Amino acid sequence: MKMISFPQTELRASNVVLGLMRIAELADDDIRTLYGSARDAGINTFDHADIYGPSRHACEARFGQAIKLSAAERESIVIQSKVGIRSGFFDFSKEHIVRTVDESLAALRTEYLDVLLLHRPDTLVEPEEVAAAFDELHSAGKVENFGVSNHTPGQIELLKTAVRQPLVANQVQLSITHCPMIASGIAANMADLGQSVDRDNGLLDYSRLRGMTVQAWSPFQKGFFDGVFIGDLENYPELNAVLDELAAKYDVTPTGIAVAWITRHPANMQVVLGTTNPGRVAESAAGSELPLTREEWYRLFRVAGHIVP
Repeated sequence: MKMISFPQTELRASNVVLGLMRIAELADDDIRTLYGSARDAGINTFDHADIYGPSRHACEARFGQAIKLSAAERESIVIQSKVGIRSGFFDFSKEHIVRTVDESLAALRTEYLDVLLLHRPDTLVEPEEVAAAFDELHSAGKVENFGVSNHTPGQIELLKTAVRQPLVANQVQLSITHCPMIASGIAANMADLGQSVDRDNGLLDYSRLRGMTVQAWSPFQKGFFDGVFIGDLENYPELNAVLDELAAKYDVTPTGIAVAWITRHPANMQVVLGTTNPGRVAESAAGSELPLTREEWYRLFRVAGHIVP
């Protein structure tokens, strides 16, 4: 398992992350098995959010109930959670951020978060309120590092006018078939080509220039929760043929190749899994350090439907 360093921090995290948004209905033994499979595969990073589950903090609470972490085990893993989405609106007020973190810590049964992400951009954000919340949480030892999710460079820069702590990560949707942050740059300045439209204001280059780690959510999704592309022979026959071919070459599954397409990028991205299948966790982890060649990487990009001019 490849470990990455978050710039400007001492944090070391696996480049494959286990997301826990679907564990609310699992039994304790199943959650422990899922967690164990991740640890056995070398994963040390676990992703939560206050909204995951049928009620607020439901998945965090199930994790805390099932995984009773010793002090040594807690120090060996990275727990991150997210805040800011409410019912029908977004809320980056100091009161909501601080209260939600306290609730998350209680649900997770831990004294601190390694990383806190602002979940979706709040257009009514007042950077000074975010800064005050971050300062309070950091000084109290409740959150060690901070970042964002689904934010543009401009939105990040706005936060940085007041926030003093480094913003270490940005969690965004990314897969072979859903990669506008990569595809637009490859086809830049091509008139009348939809792929050349910059939909996030140069987020990939910005992240590399500013030392922010990109965390890829929905790494197997065709689009926005449209189902997975792996095994979809009706819509992606060429892509699946190449996934199968490369899987045989590298002795992994197509899932491992799909992960490797993201981890191969020199931006040192993390891949956030959403599975509750321990076997799928192991298959995904196999792509952590898989050395796809440039030719193979671009071949996957092309057969996924993107243009290399």
